[in-house]
Amino acid sequence: MEEYKKRIVKAIQFIDNNLDIELSLEKISDVAAYSPFHFHRIFRLITNETVQSYIIRKRMEKSAFCLALKKNLNLKDIYLQFGFSNHSIFNKTFKKHYGKSPLEFRKSVPENFHKIQSKHSKNGQIDTVFNQYICNIENLLNWIHMNLKIKVTDLSEMNLAAVMSLGIANVESSYNILIDWAKSKNLFPRDNVKMISVYHDSFKVTPPDKVRIHACMLLDEKLKKQEGEVFLETIEAGKFIVGSGEVTLNDFEQCWVSLFLWMKENNYSVRKAFPFEIYHTNFKEHPEGKMIVDFCIPIN
Repeated sequence: MEEYKKRIVKAIQFIDNNLDIELSLEKISDVAAYSPFHFHRIFRLITNETVQSYIIRKRMEKSAFCLALKKNLNLKDIYLQFGFSNHSIFNKTFKKHYGKSPLEFRKSVPENFHKIQSKHSKNGQIDTVFNQYICNIENLLNWIHMNLKIKVTDLSEMNLAAVMSLGIANVESSYNILIDWAKSKNLFPRDNVKMISVYHDSFKVTPPDKVRIHACMLLDEKLKKQEGEVFLETIEAGKFIVGSGEVTLNDFEQCWVSLFLWMKENNYSVRKAFPFEIYHTNFKEHPEGKMIVDFCIPIN
């Protein structure tokens, strides 16, 4: 099963990095070094989705994210960016996935939008539900100033050892795999070890059971090759909004919502990279379940 997962990781990374091109089963299975027939069965076993369903979902989620947060992009820019040849196909696919056309979706996104969920209504159609954690923008901004110290800063390149998790519920088991690997290399436990979660999907548009998160550990040197389920992940140097504070796990969503809102209020825009969390302490070692965390958003 480890070898299966290792190859599926490569395939998923290839898909996510090439949503703008034609992604045939043959092309993807070749990356994973399987025959198309065996790859399709293994992919579905591990991800609970067919290859085509995964590709469509990723294209729809990325499109929805752009529609919601990048109002300067027109529809053609978006559908070409994510592999659709024309407006008609994009419109039909998007409406089937989110229950409304791309333009209707964009118009219905509230200013403090932060999370989109798909659910089946009584008549079997998929509706788009905007779930607001806190309705009042002023309350959110007040909360963040009370709980997080925010700065805009340049961060150096970070080389990580990573284990992929599909679904929020599987993150802990991914960290367990990572820690076992680190112990075998005498990298854990040690002083000032930094654990990092990198979010390759957004909870705005991806259901929690499908969101891809990489459980990571900061390394002094690059990992030379993939070892079982552990592979190299690199966070490139650049400018970031960093919100730091001592919070509980239950505060995480509010931290992210507030930080993205702060970003918008201060006229920053997201860079094409992945947000991540850096953990400085372990919540399991705190009597109130608190931990010191940096919430990091890449910006231009």
